[in-house]
Amino acid sequence: MRIGVRLGVDVGKARVGVARSDPHGMLATPVETVPRDLGGDADLVRIAQIAADLDAVEVIVGLPLNLRGERTPSTDDAAAFAERLASRLDGDGVPVRLVDERLSTVSAQGQLRQAGKKTKQSRSIIDQAAAVVILQHGLDVERARGEAPGHAVAIPEPPEEETRT
Repeated sequence: MRIGVRLGVDVGKARVGVARSDPHGMLATPVETVPRDLGGDADLVRIAQIAADLDAVEVIVGLPLNLRGERTPSTDDAAAFAERLASRLDGDGVPVRLVDERLSTVSAQGQLRQAGKKTKQSRSIIDQAAAVVILQHGLDVERARGEAPGHAVAIPEPPEEETRT
């Protein structure tokens, strides 16, 4: 198991849940719910700040495939968010990985219900709880397989500038 704090990220339409691991990669815990900034990059800036504050060595973003393992509009949104985050974190040397997150929100809701939280009470923390589920799954996969979970996010190449003659 690699040493270092990892962040888990659950990308939603309105909010982004963030979780962290301990340095030994054993346990994921909630950190923060970041408001989604669809028109800008304040959400990416905040997550990059959290990564810097915690000296994160990796960020794991949940990839919401449907139950058959197929892509959906949410899948494309999360993948695009992960690419933008990877570009932002590239200068800090923090890689971003995508991990299958099927049923993470359902699992998080069930855990919160078991803890006695009602749906209205848990809205503010459900995204963090889903990020915990995603990150814990990634940590467990790495521990079981001895390799990093999911797949690395490729940083998009900047568009070439057209040359004028």
